[in-house]
Amino acid sequence: MIERFEPRGGVERVAWQVAHGLAAAGDEVHVVARTAAGSEAVQIHPVRVPSAWQPWRVLAFSRAAARAAPRGAFDVVHSLSRTRHQDLFRAGGGSHAEYMERQYGAPGGGGFGLWWRRFSPRHRVLLAIEREVFADASQWIQCNSRMVQRELMRRYAIPEERLVLLHNGVDLERFHPSRRAGEGARLRAELGAGDAAVWLFVGSGFRRKGLDTALRALAAAGGNAVLWVAGRDDTEAWHGAAQALGVAARVRWLGAQRDVAALCAAADALILPTRYDAFANVCLEAAAAGIPVVTTTSNGAA
Repeated sequence: MIERFEPRGGVERVAWQVAHGLAAAGDEVHVVARTAAGSEAVQIHPVRVPSAWQPWRVLAFSRAAARAAPRGAFDVVHSLSRTRHQDLFRAGGGSHAEYMERQYGAPGGGGFGLWWRRFSPRHRVLLAIEREVFADASQWIQCNSRMVQRELMRRYAIPEERLVLLHNGVDLERFHPSRRAGEGARLRAELGAGDAAVWLFVGSGFRRKGLDTALRALAAAGGNAVLWVAGRDDTEAWHGAAQALGVAARVRWLGAQRDVAALCAAADALILPTRYDAFANVCLEAAAAGIPVVTTTSNGAA
């Protein structure tokens, strides 16, 4: 089960690779999805659900997916989306409750924003599904980091034997230090980096990924360091923040980028002071590319 089945994005790419890997190994793979790219290797079962309002979309997909792939009809029902009924649930985003505390403040710690947002239909739906899945002792939970594994044991009292730890992987050929001399140097020249120390920031949802901290670090560092910001988000307010810190001329806004490997080959370091990340793949990719990684203990990839 996956809402969008296509070879791009984060969890979408994981689902694509897992499905095709299992099919190549000889398994019969059925994919239940709201939208899907064509594939001859797997059998796709599209379900029609509304796509406009996220809370209704998430609930509708959960119900439709359960009807399309009922437990017991397959050897394993594996969900990579926020769904209620499956044999194996991949907690790829970690705990939504933990994310909310990291993002908006903990209860009793002046976290008014946390309590206010709990009334949001989006958060209420995601928290309700999370509670129900984690309370269902018949379901296995797949974690991609020890951080998430520990959080679920602490917050939901899930026994360790229900938690399957499987770290994310990285393409060691695509992300390889040998790309720095050729492709990396060309991209630096194309973006006018010169001999500046290039800090790379990659991630959509700039506040959660800690762009404010990265900008303050750039201002404190001084010198000739520059920051490349890649990812999807509204940049208007962030331009103002960079201007207020006096670093606007040292920030390059790249927008969404398909070839993160080229960025890692061109950068001198990755900076990702994320407030919460179950496992930021880009940290593993940057490390494989041979550049230093600066992140936080709130990142399972740490």
